[in-house]
Amino acid sequence: MDISILGLGYVGCVSAACFAKLGHHVIGADVSEKKIALINAGKPTIIEAEIGELVKDAHDKGLLEATGDCRYAVHHSDVSFIAVGTPSTREGHLNLKYVYDVAEQIGQALRDKEGFHIIAIRSTVLPGTNRKVGEIIQAASGRERGTDFAVVSNPEFMREGTSVRDFMNPPLSLIGTDSELAEATFRELYGGLPAEFISTDIEVAEMIKYVNNTFHALKIVFGNEIGNICKALNIDSHKVMDIFCKDTKLNISPYYLMPGFAYGGSCLPKDSRALVTLAHDLYVNTPVINSIEPSNELQKKAAMDIIESKGRRKVGILGLSFKAGTDDLRNSPIVDVAQTLCGKGYEIQIYDKNVCVSQLTGTNADFIAAKLPHLHEIITDDLDAVCRSCDVLVISNREKEYCDIPERYPGKYIVDLARQFKELDYDGSYEGISWGSINVNANQNMALERDMPSTDF
Repeated sequence: MDISILGLGYVGCVSAACFAKLGHHVIGADVSEKKIALINAGKPTIIEAEIGELVKDAHDKGLLEATGDCRYAVHHSDVSFIAVGTPSTREGHLNLKYVYDVAEQIGQALRDKEGFHIIAIRSTVLPGTNRKVGEIIQAASGRERGTDFAVVSNPEFMREGTSVRDFMNPPLSLIGTDSELAEATFRELYGGLPAEFISTDIEVAEMIKYVNNTFHALKIVFGNEIGNICKALNIDSHKVMDIFCKDTKLNISPYYLMPGFAYGGSCLPKDSRALVTLAHDLYVNTPVINSIEPSNELQKKAAMDIIESKGRRKVGILGLSFKAGTDDLRNSPIVDVAQTLCGKGYEIQIYDKNVCVSQLTGTNADFIAAKLPHLHEIITDDLDAVCRSCDVLVISNREKEYCDIPERYPGKYIVDLARQFKELDYDGSYEGISWGSINVNANQNMALERDMPSTDF
């Protein structure tokens, strides 16, 4: 395949050399005459393990060349990668000038180029950039997106020092696209790599790199804060974290990483508070660990804000325990939401088949007595009664018996805190706590009629 890579910095140079190693013909383009000269002499533009041998080999085989002429690069390729820098501004925003400048040049080059052309954004950019790049190219070229060209998002997952190895052995190959032709092209392009190929929404692909890097930064800081606490206690922090990382069922795993409602129960709130207190007593500053509980409280407030936004007085809560399949109410986050709703004058009904008020004992009974002393008056094991009489249904635990609620009770406002549904064609209003509407019904965006004003205390 014929490829052009616009920008011969770190990402562009490594991508060019590795695509050539996969057998593709690559044209690199850059404004720097020095970088162009280096590539055309069979030398890399960066210092990196293995890159020198790859660039020389590609150059010697006639698979890699460089130019300062963007039009030439676009006209002699089927796919153009945008791989220019996106530095931070003084305010912390991304400077997308170079991305947009290249998009303008691609658009001008496409004015008199025949055939369908694919533009891939390799640079790390925020959601919405792909759409803007498409608009720039469309305006500059006079061509139609989807008919004459496609813009895809194709983030890279390379680390400095091991970038060649990372390119050739990636965790996955990801493309965000709205074009079937572009997807098929990229499946062929990355067909030689030993990784799962994932095609997804453009905005999802644009978001992934920021999620990855922020989580990596979070892991480093978390490990350092644990290390600082351990040092103050004369504990070997590396032994602690080595054992921590051996748990691939919960610790190093997808578990707990799905967006949803706040955490609760008898362990997480108590033990995270204890660690915060321990660090405080040791005079160890742990801002990341300290922020865990306040962030959890914000998620409870987010649930309240969504419920209140529906403007309805009668609210049914489906599931009161902190986890599906249990009767444990201790520190259940939905209990706090129910308590706040009661205090604001909402008419609350609660369904939970696992909770029998008369059988609650010990700390479970003490907790609920302090939070909802009249729980016995508003809780029931009759799901139908709650769903029929309430206007807003709040799903706090994922249960099979909730799957057909939209069909059985049309027109209700559904607030989903557990991602009970993945797709929903529902004649009513649906909203998830940490995801947008998945309701495909056109009535979803109609104005809400309120029977209760929002209140602030």
